[in-house]
Amino acid sequence: MEYMRWIFIIIFLFGSLTFAQKVKVLTSGTKTSIRGLSIVNDNTIWVSGSGGTIGRSLDKGLSWKWFVVKDFEKNDFRDIEAFDAVTAVIMGISEPAFILKTIDGGETWKAVYENKMKGMFLDAMEFWNEQSGIVIGDPIDRRFFILRTFDGGNTWRDLPSQNYPEADSGEACFASSGTNIRKLAKDEACFVSGGLRSRLFIRDKKYDLPIIQGKESTGANSVAVKNKNTLVVVGGDFTTPGATEKNCSITHDGGKTWTAPSIPPHGYRSCVEYIGKKKWICCGLNGVDYSTDDGKTWRWISKESFNSCRKAKDGKAVFFAGGNGEIGILVP
Repeated sequence: MEYMRWIFIIIFLFGSLTFAQKVKVLTSGTKTSIRGLSIVNDNTIWVSGSGGTIGRSLDKGLSWKWFVVKDFEKNDFRDIEAFDAVTAVIMGISEPAFILKTIDGGETWKAVYENKMKGMFLDAMEFWNEQSGIVIGDPIDRRFFILRTFDGGNTWRDLPSQNYPEADSGEACFASSGTNIRKLAKDEACFVSGGLRSRLFIRDKKYDLPIIQGKESTGANSVAVKNKNTLVVVGGDFTTPGATEKNCSITHDGGKTWTAPSIPPHGYRSCVEYIGKKKWICCGLNGVDYSTDDGKTWRWISKESFNSCRKAKDGKAVFFAGGNGEIGILVP
């Protein structure tokens, strides 16, 4: 009996260590809602949000410098891509849609793209490297809008409209975390849709997702990529933050087949991120979930509300951003 007691204690301690991760809130209390989040390295973090607000930290989130972009005080910058401590690109979503760039740490911004087309709504931005990037927007005339840059965001070009992916009726994208489009390989990207229909798009291939759908508030919000075969998609219904039905799905064959977690994330999730080996993190309105088995099971490690979670491009740090200017970090 004594032997068995020690076995149970060891198992308990090992499990506690395995899931010791937690989220530490670094800053909160401002009026801005933050959805754009870009982590250059373990020290350099950029965020973007409502009210034309941009934030930057150079010391792992301990202190922040905040900017309101002049002449864009009413814009909602839903996504940001930072390349270093002084260079970043931000995306303003709608009517008119703007993309701006800074090369002086956020002190000044240059408008590098503007689109006044009726119905224009940009959702997310992704870069393969410091030169090549892509933006996905909601459908116009039943085709998803796409922009490309090949010079670090200095200039942008529309694709020919006939090359835009076709959308179904009531199908769109969610500008919830800047992560519904992701790079797959050197010259490939994928994106996910939601609404009345939810799908994964890879070039000319379209895969139906086993994510809850059928209403404007439902569908896939975010996709994360481990490699070309293994992807995790999260979403749900943002009007029911605690619902777990069909809010996460995993593929190991590039989207051909999908499996649901045995223990799903504990609510609607607006963002998912691959953070190394078999570890993944996702967040939403009612908290943060963590997986160590490639998404098969998820543990609810925080009930703090966040919109976005991202891992450092050059490093291991994982940060979160949400409403009321809240920013967090994953700690052991």
